[in-house]
Amino acid sequence: MPDAPPLRKIIHVDMDAFFASVEQRDHPELRGKPVAVGGSSRRGVVAAASYEARVFGVRSAMPSVTAARRCPDLIFVKSRFDVYREVSGQIRAIFQRFTDAIEPLSLDEAYLDVTQDKQDIGSAVKIAKAIRAAIREETGLTASAGVSYNKFIAKLASDQNKPDGLCVILPEQGPEFVASLPVKRFHGVGPKTNEKMARLGIQTGADLREKDVAWLTAHFGSWGEGLFRMARGIDHRPVRSSRIRKSLGGERTYGEDKWSEGDLREALDGIVEIVWDRIAERQVRGRTVTLKVKFADFRQITRARSIEHAVASREEFSAIGHGLLTDILPVENGVRLLGLTLGSLERDEQEAKAATPVQQTFAFD
Repeated sequence: MPDAPPLRKIIHVDMDAFFASVEQRDHPELRGKPVAVGGSSRRGVVAAASYEARVFGVRSAMPSVTAARRCPDLIFVKSRFDVYREVSGQIRAIFQRFTDAIEPLSLDEAYLDVTQDKQDIGSAVKIAKAIRAAIREETGLTASAGVSYNKFIAKLASDQNKPDGLCVILPEQGPEFVASLPVKRFHGVGPKTNEKMARLGIQTGADLREKDVAWLTAHFGSWGEGLFRMARGIDHRPVRSSRIRKSLGGERTYGEDKWSEGDLREALDGIVEIVWDRIAERQVRGRTVTLKVKFADFRQITRARSIEHAVASREEFSAIGHGLLTDILPVENGVRLLGLTLGSLERDEQEAKAATPVQQTFAFD
């Protein structure tokens, strides 16, 4: 028989209400109060909500008017993404003390593979505790962590005891842990899929586990095999330190509709600056530039251009973006949102890839 794959030790770290917590840290008068990061205007959107606000049903991506209706005492705070990125960098530096295998998912969460015990701490749980303690001491913020033998279960575990919690799921506990959860907690199961599963009699992981591959494929297409593995707590995906996004972009919604060419080009210049800074920071390049435009009547269009070589400079990125804007001018309706994205990304510089040895004597707890 073939050897079983070596046991891995994966930690998923997720900061607690990250943007809102940074604001409460930096502004003591906001502590203990319902806070929403984002604009308070009728066109604003909540970027993050404190736990005090979540009690009232305020959630990220919710229109600000809806959030204010649900929580009349809600305090809106303007976002400070430069600060959030700086704090995220501090947290990333803490991760690097414990492992080189880090897969960031966003500014506030990441997977860590600690199978190789970089500091000889001796336990994945002890590493998770040390990371959370360092984050609290050095940033004044709290993080929740899930520890398990694969990415899927580690991520589920990190959400189990939020906020400021730690959850450990051992290999022998994984299948039953997954079976006990509602399927809406599973990655990829959004509201529509959850509704479809409910119609099919699937509410929990246990319900999902009763279905065979053929049945799941018949109802969910190629994702059926993935759901079959998911229901059994199986996930062989590695933690990818060199994980690269398919695209990088930015967009902005305006308080007043923009009509004139001058206003639109000025607005696009601002987006170019923000997006190119992100591109340079991540040392990537791409070949496809996409312009997104949403009009006052909520009609949305996109225009894209792909080139043979990678976009090499801010100036070239800007020129292509403005060329796409020219194609839609003059506008017949006011523009309420502009966005610009660079896609078909690849690394600007090849990073050396070092093999990571497996340390099989390293315990979970």
